[in-house]
Amino acid sequence: MTVQTEIPSAAYFEQIHANGDPFGYRSRWYEARKRQVLLATLPKPNFERAWELGCSNGELTAALSERCSSLLATDISNRAVQLARQRTQQLAGVSVEQMTHPSQWPTGSFALIVMSEVGYYMTPAALHETIEKLQDALQPGGVLVACHWLHPFAGAPQNGRQVHARIAEILGSLPTYAYEDRDFVLEAWGGGEASIAELEGLR
Repeated sequence: MTVQTEIPSAAYFEQIHANGDPFGYRSRWYEARKRQVLLATLPKPNFERAWELGCSNGELTAALSERCSSLLATDISNRAVQLARQRTQQLAGVSVEQMTHPSQWPTGSFALIVMSEVGYYMTPAALHETIEKLQDALQPGGVLVACHWLHPFAGAPQNGRQVHARIAEILGSLPTYAYEDRDFVLEAWGGGEASIAELEGLR
């Protein structure tokens, strides 16, 4: 399959989200399992302030909220924002906002940033700027988690492996931890020098 070189427009994502669950986040075991993997790898039980880029209909947002005192979720699509707000309206500490990154950016810094299934939609230049800004938005000891589908598809000018290679290149470091199977890759950067076992006095 040939990957197209033009990035999707905002209208593309509005059309996609006309279906309330366009990617099967609520219906597919693949998606439920991926969320569980992401949550299981987080190095802390709770994060004071977190940000999720590209929240879609809010399924991952809802799951992350259980581990975050304050969680900002953003998406380019107004329809996605409406769906995510409906999904999380009963959850404390969650805010969902419409933003186009990297041209629009939240204020402050974050202990956790999750960039899931977003990077391959960006041009190389936009991805570069986004990663640089994400690095600046991380609090000292903060964690940046990236998770992406590995296979090319129509609508994405690059694939997940390219996105993760670009993150590592710009950050100038190898991931703190990583998971990969035949379909997606999950990697994280940051989190401090000590491992979880060291922090809990196991070694």
